[in-house]
Amino acid sequence: MKRLGKIAAFALLVMTGSSVAQTIPEPLDFGPREPLSIVSGQMTHTFNVEIADTPEEQTRGFMFREHIPSDEGMLFAFEQPRIATIWMKNTSVPLDIIFVRENGHILKIEHGAKPYSLRTASSEAPVAAVIEIAGGKVRELGIGPGDLVKHGFFGTADAE
Repeated sequence: MKRLGKIAAFALLVMTGSSVAQTIPEPLDFGPREPLSIVSGQMTHTFNVEIADTPEEQTRGFMFREHIPSDEGMLFAFEQPRIATIWMKNTSVPLDIIFVRENGHILKIEHGAKPYSLRTASSEAPVAAVIEIAGGKVRELGIGPGDLVKHGFFGTADAE
């Protein structure tokens, strides 16, 4: 009789687990991607980014995504500069988090933020935006603090 109880409990767990998987929200539609470049030394690295500029989009970010292509990312554009904090709740892929000042220069980078972590990464100083790209890409490309982000949001699209 105990064995039947365990089997029934397992069956309930499996059924519950499958119904939970069905309730995971679809990724938000952030609209068309835009080109964004990062100038690092003599190299320019270009990404196609989604723009998160509403509170709902900024809260969701890359949550519930299974994959982030190496040439894509997300630009979190703030209305006013602020100390930004990011966490990885419900984010299943590691990300590099780039904190960017109003003038388009990178202030700080959080390398390889761990999936599903509730630990926050902070800019520690006011920034105008945050860029998230696939984890490990920043080191692979040699991007660092002080590098210039070229995008219309910063007024640097044509900057050299």
